[in-house]
Amino acid sequence: MNLPALGGLVLLTGIWSYSWIMMKQVTAYAGAFDFTALRCLFGALLLMGVLRLRGRRYLRPTPFRFTLAIALFQTCGMVGLAQWALVSGGAGKVAILSYTMPFWVVIFAALFLGERMGRLQYLAVALAGAGLMLVIAPWQIAADSLGSALLAIASGISWGISAIVVKRLYARHPGVDLLSVTAWQMLYASAVMGVIALLVPQRPIEWHPYLFGALAYSAILATALAWSLWLVVLKHLPAAIASLSTLSVPVCGVLLSWWLLGENPGGVEGSGIALIVLALLLIVLGRKRTA
Repeated sequence: MNLPALGGLVLLTGIWSYSWIMMKQVTAYAGAFDFTALRCLFGALLLMGVLRLRGRRYLRPTPFRFTLAIALFQTCGMVGLAQWALVSGGAGKVAILSYTMPFWVVIFAALFLGERMGRLQYLAVALAGAGLMLVIAPWQIAADSLGSALLAIASGISWGISAIVVKRLYARHPGVDLLSVTAWQMLYASAVMGVIALLVPQRPIEWHPYLFGALAYSAILATALAWSLWLVVLKHLPAAIASLSTLSVPVCGVLLSWWLLGENPGGVEGSGIALIVLALLLIVLGRKRTA
């Protein structure tokens, strides 16, 4: 068992769980694409500064095709679509829908990476899938919230694709620097999201103190640090295991949304959360047996 990688998952849980609350509240002060472009730009500049301190060689661009693909799917796709979904959707519900990502990764990893899972892990997939269905409750989705739900699911699919791209990057370029990949993909993503922000009508930016705090949190913790940790986790754990383990993030996101935003999950959604927690325990047990 890779303890540093598992420790990275725990830290990611805390950072990304609260980021859903922040991302929801900041929609009162900035459009989805404006905020995504700004958080990526500030995060990229911060990481470039760190790379400069490490030495000029770390500032060299990483493999362009892979880095651009990660930027498009991991940052523009996952983060941008999720932020857009939060404009009209609740933080807890959007977090859960975005984290359908692990199920797409299981499919993509089986198709493109040849990864296979044990019986306990397949059972975990089934339980987590049932749990997500209870949380999503498609029979209760109103017409006005369907767009937000579809955007959040597209965010999960995009994230799943990016996980496979990252694994392919490591296979082709095993010596690539993780921090450099994160910095360059964020820089590319900020350029793409900046163009989208200029082309798509949005609410004007209100330079409120909360917006500056949200930018600092998202750029330093939720973007620069967390995406670096995610790349480390993907390098040292199988894509399917790493992705399924991160289901703890939306669970915590739902609970924080209930506590801080008053988004009561109710009995059905609470049952879904319980199934997801059980699935996570099975994933850990399966990991121990194969370690």
